Amino acid sequence: MQTAAHCSRRTVLKTTGSLAAGALLANSAASAIASNSANPSVPWPSWRGPNRDGVVRGDWSSDFSGLKRRWSNRFSDSYSGPIVAGGKVFTTETVARRDETLIALEQQTGEQVWKQKWSGAMAVPFFAKANGDWIRSTPATDGKTVVVGGMRNVVAAFDAETGNETWRIDFVKQHGATLPSFGLVCSPLIDGEYVYMQAGGAVRKINLADGELVWEAMGDGGGMYGGAFSSPIISELHGVRQLVVQTRKTLCGISLESGDVLWQQDIPSFRGMNILTPSVWKNSVFTSSYGGKAFMLSVGKSGGNWSVETAWKSKTEAYMSSPVIVGDHLYVHLRSNRVSCVDLATGEETWRTTPFGKYWSMVTNGKNILSLDEAGDLRLIAADPEKYTLLDEKRVSDEPSWAHLAVAGSQVFIRRQRGLDAYDWS
Repeated sequence: MQTAAHCSRRTVLKTTGSLAAGALLANSAASAIASNSANPSVPWPSWRGPNRDGVVRGDWSSDFSGLKRRWSNRFSDSYSGPIVAGGKVFTTETVARRDETLIALEQQTGEQVWKQKWSGAMAVPFFAKANGDWIRSTPATDGKTVVVGGMRNVVAAFDAETGNETWRIDFVKQHGATLPSFGLVCSPLIDGEYVYMQAGGAVRKINLADGELVWEAMGDGGGMYGGAFSSPIISELHGVRQLVVQTRKTLCGISLESGDVLWQQDIPSFRGMNILTPSVWKNSVFTSSYGGKAFMLSVGKSGGNWSVETAWKSKTEAYMSSPVIVGDHLYVHLRSNRVSCVDLATGEETWRTTPFGKYWSMVTNGKNILSLDEAGDLRLIAADPEKYTLLDEKRVSDEPSWAHLAVAGSQVFIRRQRGLDAYDWS
């Protein structure tokens, strides 16, 4: 057991995010949408959806007979997932290995509304070339502001209506952070007036309005073995809303207000390859690492003291694909390319498939699971803990499709490596 420790964190006292020259803070009440944690009408505002758990509401067809492509746009390379809010779709691209861009499109037609560009591309180490040299962080929006992370440890915010830049933080140039060898990967999380993400070698809380750094925690120094791969979530454990974060070495809960670490547990992995987004079930947190195992951590609280114990661990080894939870079971794509269903109470597998692709992004409505693998195959499977049931499958891209799919009502958005397709699933 590892008890909670109020680990090192630093509160930043003065403003470090500066407004870009000529940037405007638009007052556009018509497009304003409240925080993703408070307003379920935001269709797909962030990494893995409204609550960053791959869960959406609504009824789906039992097959793909009604799945029709409505529009398709060509872009340069990206692994960022699309987001959807206020009648717009936002996507990113890396152009000519030199510039990164954020693009706003009309949701129904795919017509471009605005496009912003900044210099920021970088090359990853030779042994990771197969994973590409292009942008990875999925943007986030509250309907008024869009926040995006660039590969070179840059985080910037743009007005969702006009595209005007409102602030930018270059953690390398402004704060002396080390350039992460694999680029900035973490996807920002917007909650009310603040942005939370792993950037600049630490977990950061940033003021959404002006880019002021509020606090930092769990610094890792960046470099080859720093710079997180996982993206945080906000969840409630023992009645306390907190940031649940997986760094390259540690899974922890952090106070949203102070940045104090409430509880933490080291997660062994090969070269710090803790990639997937943690999943919260009751007062426990699931994770699994590359070269490690799967863990269910039971978080405890007695008075003001937090603790964490390992409820169970197994040889189930995930890699890059974040799981979804339906009821008391978790569905996860494994390093072995298989898909597994796990009983969350015991850690026992109820079924495991033959191999599929190297990666799955998954969305569930509580009854079925929609998955997209990196080869461009879309599948609909039953969320059945007893057996694997494939309901339908469809090839939607001949290009690599590592970006997370997005579901907004009856629309499904597929970000191919060099394009974005909008489907209607009526």
